[in-house]
Amino acid sequence: MNQDSYSSDRPTGQDPLVLLKTLQLLWTKQELGKLKEEIRRGFARLEDPLAGLLAMLESSSDWKGKGHSLGYCITTELQLWIKAHPAVPQSGTKLKKLQARVLGMLSQCPANLLDPLISIYQLHTADRNYLLEHVSHLYLQGNYKEAAMLSIKLKLQPDQDVEKMCTPLLLQDKANLVEEYVAEYPELQRKLLQTLDTWCEPSFNIRDIIRPYQGMPKYKPEKFNRRVLSKLIFRLLERFNVDSALCPNVINQRHLRTLNYLFYKRFVEKTMTEENWADHIQSTVGENRWLQAHLVQSLLRHCDARGAARWAQHCQVPPEMLPQAVAEELQKLHIQDRVEEVTKADNYEASKKKDYYQLPIPRENIHFLQTWEETLQCWEKVLQAGQVVGVDMEWKPSFGMVGKPRVALLQLALKDEVFLLDLPRLLEQAEAEGEKEKLPHFIQMLYSDAAITKLGYGMSGDLSSLAATCSALKDTEKQMQGVVDLLAVDKQLQWGKDSRKVDGLSPEHSHEERGVRQLEKGLSLLVQHVLGKPLDKTEQLSNWEKRPLREEQILYAASDAYCLLEIYERLCKDPESFGLGSDLTESLVGKQSKKPRAKKQLNKQEAPSPSGQEFQGPRTEPSRPPAPISPQEFSVVCDNMLQGLGRYLRCLGVDVRLLDNEDDHRKAAEIARQEGRVILTSGLPYQTLRSQVGEGRCFSVNCSQKAKEQALQVCNCNKYLKVSRERMKQLVESSRQVSGEHSAGRPRSQSCSVTVPVCDTAQPGCAPHSEQAEGTEQCGAATGLAGHTVLQVTAIPPGVLDRAELTDFYCCTCCGKVFWEGSHFGRIVSQFQDVLVASGDTQSIYELS
Repeated sequence: MNQDSYSSDRPTGQDPLVLLKTLQLLWTKQELGKLKEEIRRGFARLEDPLAGLLAMLESSSDWKGKGHSLGYCITTELQLWIKAHPAVPQSGTKLKKLQARVLGMLSQCPANLLDPLISIYQLHTADRNYLLEHVSHLYLQGNYKEAAMLSIKLKLQPDQDVEKMCTPLLLQDKANLVEEYVAEYPELQRKLLQTLDTWCEPSFNIRDIIRPYQGMPKYKPEKFNRRVLSKLIFRLLERFNVDSALCPNVINQRHLRTLNYLFYKRFVEKTMTEENWADHIQSTVGENRWLQAHLVQSLLRHCDARGAARWAQHCQVPPEMLPQAVAEELQKLHIQDRVEEVTKADNYEASKKKDYYQLPIPRENIHFLQTWEETLQCWEKVLQAGQVVGVDMEWKPSFGMVGKPRVALLQLALKDEVFLLDLPRLLEQAEAEGEKEKLPHFIQMLYSDAAITKLGYGMSGDLSSLAATCSALKDTEKQMQGVVDLLAVDKQLQWGKDSRKVDGLSPEHSHEERGVRQLEKGLSLLVQHVLGKPLDKTEQLSNWEKRPLREEQILYAASDAYCLLEIYERLCKDPESFGLGSDLTESLVGKQSKKPRAKKQLNKQEAPSPSGQEFQGPRTEPSRPPAPISPQEFSVVCDNMLQGLGRYLRCLGVDVRLLDNEDDHRKAAEIARQEGRVILTSGLPYQTLRSQVGEGRCFSVNCSQKAKEQALQVCNCNKYLKVSRERMKQLVESSRQVSGEHSAGRPRSQSCSVTVPVCDTAQPGCAPHSEQAEGTEQCGAATGLAGHTVLQVTAIPPGVLDRAELTDFYCCTCCGKVFWEGSHFGRIVSQFQDVLVASGDTQSIYELS
């Protein structure tokens, strides 16, 4: 519609407040179609639509609410209507007056209205000094968030003091708004980072910053400290890709924390070799005099002056910075000291072979590849259908510094050999030859080939570092098929809540006797559980970018990849003993594949091996189930993974002890030995516990099943004596007479004339110390049965025998307890029906004639 037609067709003079009332009525009725149509017609009838909108917003509080409001609907419809009527926008003095009015409203305006109002009233064209003055007024009123948001929308940041604008936002815990404030201005990013770093100086009093803002709303001083600021600085450095040298204070503090961590690893945990430790000390401290002073002090705390002098010499600490005692010792170092260190190292290496996982392949089958010609031979062997490949990566530890680590070594393990690819050297060589995509191409081929099984541990983190090393590999994770992340499998395995205490080894190989002070974790713990010995992780924090690699690094890197093959092979051989399903292809590989794969049913006898062949497990004839034991003998201790099963068995009458959540699994073995109980456990603890008790005293239960299904594996109920109500009355009366005679001085009878078959094939259905089954009632008294079992009848409460609905009572032929149907009997029978029926015992109830 052109300007002339717009002007001639539009009725003039309608009151915008009258239009608002009409719109409010339609809004209340939620007639949105009619509402939008009326908005467009109404604006066409208004003499000044822009002024009319402000009049409607000023007279209504509805638009101030968050989310989709009537004010938002009216404003956005006007914005669309203006695009269709280009003659509407104002200019000159009239527009400036409208801009002044709308600026006064913006501080109360919800965020979703800012952009439409700025667009409609052309605030970007307003006088910049006037806008800055308005924002400054908001700031002085304490509306810091509103001032910052309006500055961002109007792009006023270059003309403002970044420290002044951002400080109150940080005190209100609005770091995200601070990031947005400087996002488009590199110079402001640098100024902000320098300011934040200044606040992190050890001598700076951070209270000086807080003091002027103590009375402001939403004040959160606990969020304003050096630790929080340090995290923010590192996040900003990474997000905006700013040189970290701009923030020397937080970098030094981070290096100091790294220094303390290295001392902990070397002198407390003792899990780093001296050579690795020295490499990282040198790269961390460098020539920074402040850090070198801390290094010397730490050396004196953790070792004697001679040790401090030895490491000060190794790290080339300037002599003038050394305390006198260290400087004197530095001059007294002798060759003999070095000889002693070598002897200790040799003894340590010998002990490692006994205590840690060792590669089962010869050293000559480990290949360190630095040229493209060598790598081609590697890919020819790796990229074969049916191949199983252990994949691992190593990089230089960043110790929390900015940026993602870059992969320095890629390990590929096959059944008979391991390839260690010098990734930086190979990428550099390929780029020099103008073929920088060929190595990423082969890596993508490996990960995307569903016919090759790739084994890893924490693949997501590895692939993230791989993408940071080579941008061509950033989508590898989306394309991968046929992968097995053993970290995910590790979470499925049934180690229990306190798994680090279960090492899968006999007691003589405990941590203490091996001299390993730290608890195993991660892949090392999984290797220990499955293969019997943990990984030696002393080379984990090596400088993997330094060349040449030491022999210890090469062996460590090869072991990290090769152990994945052995874990996978062991899991495939006997998945059920580790709590995994027998269909291992589905549980390990199938869920991670992008394309549908044909399911192959595997079992303990047949599973794919890393070589692509089948495992031929032992094939034995099915044996007969063991002979049942009596309830008195069947008392159990349930591991803390099977607490549900334990409670279920108690309802069935089994004598059960439960381990608490915090109990070590090995406590079950102690209880079993002391009290003669059978252990019920699952997964790897079964492997450990069964060797600590007698044959047949430890039973493995599938932990993935529900309690009822588990109970079917260990229980098929007991045999009971069925007694009619009339006969039970006679027995109770007889027992009471006997009790009366006994109280009068006559000898008490120990039996009655009832003869029943004693339960010679009883299964766990009751036990002398068992809990009473829910939904039943129980009595305890004294009538004897054949086989010296006492039938307890006299404690039946008065009135029970007179209940017409009770036609029968049930007496355990082993312990003599009497049961009858309680109010919840039907529900309980239904609940336990599967367990009762599964026994297949049609003669479990004997009727008393």
